[in-house]
Amino acid sequence: MTIYFEEGDAVKGDLLVAEARKISKPKVVPKSGRHKAIQVVLQENAFCVVRKKLRFVK
Repeated sequence: MTIYFEEGDAVKGDLLVAEARKISKPKVVPKSGRHKAIQVVLQENAFCVVRKKLRFVK
């Protein structure tokens, strides 16, 4: 399994599992049209794992 450490590295999937020492309050962010998403910030020793890959990858 590859682990990315550099600033700007990203992980994308249908289901991500994350753990961290500190998690911010959930914040609603706009997406397209009426669609919205929730954003949280993980701090201090944050780690994410893709539990389910994207179905349609180009």
